[in-house]
Amino acid sequence: MSSHQLLVLVLIQVILLLLPSIGAAKLFEKAGVPGWKAYIPFYNTWVMLGLAERPRHWVFWQVIPILGWFITLGIYVEFVKVFGKFKFWEHALAALLPLIYFPLIGYDAKVVYTGAAPVRKHRKGVAREWVDAGVFAVVAATLIRTFVFEAYTIPTGSMEKTLLVSDFLFVSKFSYGPRIPNTPLSIPFVHSTLPVTKTNSYVEWITLPYIRWFASPVKRRDVVVFNFPAGDTVINLDDYQSRVPYYTACRTLGGGNIDSGRKIVLGNPDQYPLVLRPVDKEENYIKRCVAIAGDTLQIKNQVVYIDGKAQPFPPESQTYYTVTTQGQPLDEAVMVEEYNLDINSNEVSSVPGTSNQYHMLLTWVAHEKMLKSGLAKSIVPELADDDPQQPLFPFVPNSTWALDNYGPIWIPAKGATLTLTPENYPVYERAIRVYEGNTFEMKDGKFWLNGQPVTQYTFRMNYYWMMGDNRHESQDSRYWGFVPEDHIVGEAWIIWMSWNHGVRWKRLFNKIK
Repeated sequence: MSSHQLLVLVLIQVILLLLPSIGAAKLFEKAGVPGWKAYIPFYNTWVMLGLAERPRHWVFWQVIPILGWFITLGIYVEFVKVFGKFKFWEHALAALLPLIYFPLIGYDAKVVYTGAAPVRKHRKGVAREWVDAGVFAVVAATLIRTFVFEAYTIPTGSMEKTLLVSDFLFVSKFSYGPRIPNTPLSIPFVHSTLPVTKTNSYVEWITLPYIRWFASPVKRRDVVVFNFPAGDTVINLDDYQSRVPYYTACRTLGGGNIDSGRKIVLGNPDQYPLVLRPVDKEENYIKRCVAIAGDTLQIKNQVVYIDGKAQPFPPESQTYYTVTTQGQPLDEAVMVEEYNLDINSNEVSSVPGTSNQYHMLLTWVAHEKMLKSGLAKSIVPELADDDPQQPLFPFVPNSTWALDNYGPIWIPAKGATLTLTPENYPVYERAIRVYEGNTFEMKDGKFWLNGQPVTQYTFRMNYYWMMGDNRHESQDSRYWGFVPEDHIVGEAWIIWMSWNHGVRWKRLFNKIK
């Protein structure tokens, strides 16, 4: 655990200890204790435990990362009991909303200190015991999922072989700082849609702006989970969703003209049912951050360049190469053990008309090892054939940009000012308009921001460029552009389970690099 992560946990604990202070001060006074003691973290819960006649060693358990949060909430529940609060809803408010509930009862003249004797005599029914246990489990799991880590499953091969289909991960929420949900009123343990009814798992009666506690920036080469930026509008059918994003479908239906395609979709709501999603309910994606805010990225023959400097390939990233060998037959056992290749699969195939050339799906580690061992005389990357049905960002007609030869493109940075031009308008228009919440358009070569003519724009957020390690099988930033900082969920941390017709034991508890 890094010092930053530890600091985040400690600060959250201190905030929890200070939340009820205003109300707790009045309650202390009712119990004959000076109110100022409520404002000293840890000492305030020491006093609460003394008044409740509960073990004071609970105070020391509060310093344990994460577990201490729940100890604190439990102390609050024990404390309100000595003021005659025994009902389920009263305990729920004490644990979940101490900032509001403690002042309510503290300044209520009818609430009096009764001491610990009535608490010892009070007995809960069996049903209440089960309800309390269930609620505590749900609250604990929700808090952990929101602020600490979340389980995630790899659904596709876009990150192979760094991550494999059916790897089960823990995603660290405090690597970049816990993000407060935009839609706090939602059903726990599901993302955007309920399993059976396919209806929304959340309501937008209350929505919150982007808030991230103790924010820390994404670093280059991190493996990141984020909300799919093009997932704010989806065609709510199994064949679409993020598989065929709404904007891609509109361009396809419009023959490259997104406005024409949008008219077709909006004119046929039964055929193309639409759902609008807030940021935190957009589908989760996992990719590697290859460029951070302020970088200029370019791809030349598969190699990523940042500010003109070539970047190393991720060790387990894979792509197809044409491999020329020394002429000896390929040994099946050696290929599996040394290069992690199955010569009887589509990972290896002979180049027609040759005896020593092969198409091979190699990781970068295997690429380097094959050259070093002398098995290969040469290894040449095979460039991808671009799919006309999947145009590349920023969707400029007749662009020469391709999957393996892309850019250059500048990644927006918070506080950086961009001079607007007709050439960069399609690159940054969505970021300025959608992600940063402006009205923005270009008319007759002039730019209008929130109704005012402008020549420059200063960005309010950092942005990132994400790509899959399986470069030719990944729907990533090359197809839909930048990832804003408010879409970042967390850092992929560790593989806790991996399954493919049985447990892949060697992958268990591997840290993700």
